[in-house]
Amino acid sequence: MKTFRFGAAALVLSLASVFGASCATSPRGAAPEAGFDTIIRNGRIVDGSGNAWFYGDVGIRDGRIAAVGNLAGEQASETIDASGRVVAPGFIDVHSHADETMLEIPTADNFIRDGVTTIVVGNCGSGVEDVGAYFAAVEETGAALNVATLYGHNTILRQLKGSVKRDLTPEEMDRGRALMEEAMLDGAVGMSTGLIYSPGQWSDTSEIVEFQKVAGRHGGIYATHMRSEGQNILSAIEEALHVGRESGSRVEISHFKMPADAVQSMGGSDVSLGAVYAAREAGQEVWLDQYPYSASNTGLSALFMDWLFEDGPAEARKKLDDPEVVGRLLREMHEHHSEKRLRKDMSFAVIATSRGFPELQGYNLKEAAQIFRLRAERGADTDFEAVPRSEWPEVTMNDQFLALIEIQKAGGGSGVYHTMPEEQVRNIMRSPLVSVASDSGIRRFQSGHPHPRGYGTNARVLGRYVRDENVIGLEDAVRKMTSLPATAFRFADRGLLRPGYVADIVVFDPGTVIDNATFEAPHAYATGFDIVMVNGETVVRNDEVTGALPGGPVYGPGHRGSAGK
Repeated sequence: MKTFRFGAAALVLSLASVFGASCATSPRGAAPEAGFDTIIRNGRIVDGSGNAWFYGDVGIRDGRIAAVGNLAGEQASETIDASGRVVAPGFIDVHSHADETMLEIPTADNFIRDGVTTIVVGNCGSGVEDVGAYFAAVEETGAALNVATLYGHNTILRQLKGSVKRDLTPEEMDRGRALMEEAMLDGAVGMSTGLIYSPGQWSDTSEIVEFQKVAGRHGGIYATHMRSEGQNILSAIEEALHVGRESGSRVEISHFKMPADAVQSMGGSDVSLGAVYAAREAGQEVWLDQYPYSASNTGLSALFMDWLFEDGPAEARKKLDDPEVVGRLLREMHEHHSEKRLRKDMSFAVIATSRGFPELQGYNLKEAAQIFRLRAERGADTDFEAVPRSEWPEVTMNDQFLALIEIQKAGGGSGVYHTMPEEQVRNIMRSPLVSVASDSGIRRFQSGHPHPRGYGTNARVLGRYVRDENVIGLEDAVRKMTSLPATAFRFADRGLLRPGYVADIVVFDPGTVIDNATFEAPHAYATGFDIVMVNGETVVRNDEVTGALPGGPVYGPGHRGSAGK
């Protein structure tokens, strides 16, 4: 008898039949005459539809769900006792940034240990240039989960003109359409934009519409990181809806949020959600996704003025050596951050990565300015961590902007921005249109100081917002992780526990599942997932990665004339 312990419970593999709390199986091999490879028994089935849970069994054969219900008289090569556990479809994360890292870390530990079995890469306007080559590499390398990809608007633009501000020529527009066409034929599920990032931030709406028309002809979705997620969010939503209408495409608004300054100026997320509901009432298909945290994560370059990057990132660094440019930048950053957004300091921005100053990772920009001042006063080799905080010097907003400039000159980095009221996070989460998504890449354990969403997005919803705070119900939370994103992205055979669907399945303990990563200590895996299956194979058992790589590409509906898969 082989036993795998699930906390206080146990997974038992033997030759006996399954009765009560024990669990039995014959050794792995040919399925018995009754015909199941695996049966998951005695679970509380939350099937992904949003319907109330029920007790039952799930039978798996050849990587797909073969039966759901009472399978008491059936046999299988492997039986899993899910007594006291929830059995649900594997989670679908439609907003990830795994991309090429999927090829470097194919076990994708931080995702699968959070119950994720399918991810969508290529978000925020950037991703792989050659979708066909990428999917071929995923198949060759193997993957612990399934991978779909969007094709990035910025990915197109960088191939056409680099990262500079200028209009595309008619010939470049034609080439861009051809790149989009090829990506859709190779299996992309749509196009993404990142309209606060270079060079897409300088594109007009008509250019975006033209590229999305190509994706839309192949059934592709338009997924957008909008031009504004703050005080100008309503005009940004209208632009996203316009692209959808003009291109004949459904729309996914990425990481929907409401920062504090926008709450003050426009009244909160009821207003922005209302604009989306009005569009749906008018017959437009639009969807949303959200990460369940009150802080965002993006490049530190987003804190500068757009004009700095008009000639590309390399030229931007050269401009920062010009005192006149720095003077203009300081004036405009003061107007934007201090006056318009009413920020008293830059402590809301915590440095996640810094190429030139890795020792600053985990410190906020106000603290970075204090560290720079300490070094100036006491010497460049000062051990600032040994200096009591009471002795750290006071700094002005200009000092903090200058620290940001020094970081950018040394190669830049990324930051975690604490800007969103918790009540707005909860309000958006309650919307029936909102999927749960991480906005994360694959994490290298203990590398950098990343946002904790990369480790615990789904577990956080299930543990904190469902079990502990009752913000949403269990069945609705699972729907937001499964059938809702599958519907938005047209994944026809996943997202539900239904016969014929792919056997992507999670078994978790609703009483203990929790995220363990925090902003202060972000490198901690989620716990509470007893089993995570991808295409019928176990990739996580008792919160541990098995090393199996049963995943692979998920193709869009335009894939070389196929119906997708």
